[in-house]
Parts: sequence; C-alpha cells; structure tokens
Amino acid sequence: MSEQTEKAFQKQPAVFLNKKRQIGTGQKGKEIRWTKNVGLGIKTPREAIEGTYIDKKCPFTGDVSIRGRLLRGTINNMKMKRTLTIRRDYLHYIKKYNRFEKRHKNISAHVSPAFLDLKKGDTVLIGQCRPLSKTVRFNVLKVIASSANDKKQFMKF
Repeated sequence: MSEQTEKAFQKQPAVFLNKKRQIGTGQKGKEIRWTKNVGLGIKTPREAIEGTYIDKKCPFTGDVSIRGRLLRGTINNMKMKRTLTIRRDYLHYIKKYNRFEKRHKNISAHVSPAFLDLKKGDTVLIGQCRPLSKTVRFNVLKVIASSANDKKQFMKF
C-alpha cells in the first residue's frame, strides 16, 4: 500500500482498491497503479510507475494535464512541501544606452515525489498546468542537468 501521511485516506481515484476475492487461490497479485504519459516527448519517470506515493497534483499519477508553456530554469528554493522556486534569468534591452541589463523572475512549481534527488542549482523543465494553489501554476516534468557547484551564477536562458 502507499505511504499514508495525511489525515484523510490517500488513494488514486482511477484505481478500485476492494478487489474481489477468488476462492481457492492464495496468490497475492501486484498492486494496481495508474500512470499516464504527459506527452510532449517527456518520458514517465521510473519512480512514478513503480513507486507507492499518492499525489493528486502529479502530472504522471494525478489529475493534472500539462498545456501551455514549457519553461527551463534553475532551482532556487526548496523549503516548501512538494513545491520549489525556479529562477529564470534573462536580458532586457535598454534602447537609450544600447545595452542589456540582467533581470530575473521567480516561478513556483509543484514537484512530484517521483523526483527524489533534486537539489538547489539543478536545471529543470517545467510545464504549465491549471492553478494548483495561489502561486503555483507549473509542474516539474524533467531534470535536465544536475549542479556540480553551489555557486550563484547568471545564466542567459
């Protein structure tokens, strides 16, 4: 069974848990788990298929569809439960001085328990979905690169 850490019983809505018993068969079958392919050329992580977590906001095992924008950014903050902050750096052109200035935006994104080994500084791909909370409108879909150093640096894209 899955990890029950909340007060309410956690289950996937698409899975029927009360399996009918077969008389005379003492074998225990594999637990049923519902997963989906989000499309867009993104593979479903192995942990989402074989894991036991329940997350209704997960794009692979929950009721969230990815539509709209796909963005890339570096992880800036991981202090929230199942949510992280992504920093997107960009250059803004100043016409008067004929130069660029550095700017950034912070975006909150939901992170599925399928991505266990994330840390600050990793580059991730996030996809837009319906509003999950007051500030969260994106979901982590893929880890692009892991960081080797914890040094703050400006990346163009």
